[in-house]
Amino acid sequence: MADINNLLSPEELDALTAGLQDGSIEADTGLNSEVKAMRHDLTNEDSSLGVNIGAVDMINERFIRQFRLGLLEVLRTTPKVGMGDVKIMKFGEYLRDLSAPLSVNTIRLNPLRGYSMAVIEPSIVFAALDNFFGGFGRGFDKLPPGRLFTPTETSIIKIMLDVLFGSLKEAWAPILAINCEHVNSEINPQFAQIADENDLVVVSRFGADLGRNISGNIDLVYPYNSLKPIRDLLRSRVQTGDGDDVSDKEWSAELQSAAVDAELEVTVELGEIETTLSKFEAMSEGDIVYFSKSEHARVYVNSVPVFDADVGANGSQMAARIIKPLAPLK
Repeated sequence: MADINNLLSPEELDALTAGLQDGSIEADTGLNSEVKAMRHDLTNEDSSLGVNIGAVDMINERFIRQFRLGLLEVLRTTPKVGMGDVKIMKFGEYLRDLSAPLSVNTIRLNPLRGYSMAVIEPSIVFAALDNFFGGFGRGFDKLPPGRLFTPTETSIIKIMLDVLFGSLKEAWAPILAINCEHVNSEINPQFAQIADENDLVVVSRFGADLGRNISGNIDLVYPYNSLKPIRDLLRSRVQTGDGDDVSDKEWSAELQSAAVDAELEVTVELGEIETTLSKFEAMSEGDIVYFSKSEHARVYVNSVPVFDADVGANGSQMAARIIKPLAPLK
């Protein structure tokens, strides 16, 4: 666009300004003068493009199952691990919610781009330490200011990270084969710069309870840019396996073993009679009720018709012999 100062003299510019101010010259007379402009910030990336949060949720659900089993094996206690909502936020906003000291671990999830972060609150570390040495998960809620983790506590953190890495590998396996690598550890999250303050990150928070009234959070933080190259994979349906892996077979066997002991209520119906309330109330002992007997009795399991059967006697007990199964109700 040509510079207006090169087209008009200073006197003409002053006259134009004065005319606009006193109303003698009309303003907003151009084309599309009523259209509202929409502000767009090029530095603020739209988090709604690309990453399927539902897929990340499914990865986290699989991670929880594996992580709980892993902690049970090394700590010999049954941990309670829950999943929170997956959030996309600026890295600076996430850091503002944290207060040192924490176990902040920079990790690499190859082949994902960049570095990710695993943040473990001290209460989880202390509870795991107490459990590891035969206690009941007692410990401190937080690390005193200025105090570093001891070598023993650092060893417990390493054990938990090993479990976390194995669980992440299993959780991501249906989508992408990853290898986890520990890069470094800090107690101040400000020193773990996996992204710039204005860059977006995907935060998965897990609440864990490893002891008596001692609970805390474990955060997995992925840079948003590390998930964008695999957004097509995240959009696709997350499979839990093809049914041939060992974990799925073990899960099926355990489910079947638990189901065979389930108690069911079985009833056998010889016939059904419809009557009125007045006739029903008029009945007394000794009255005979006539009804048409069906060819077979009907066997119900938890009020669901399942079989046709013949009713008879086996010694002093009444018995029902299954004749045929019924088609499932639609």
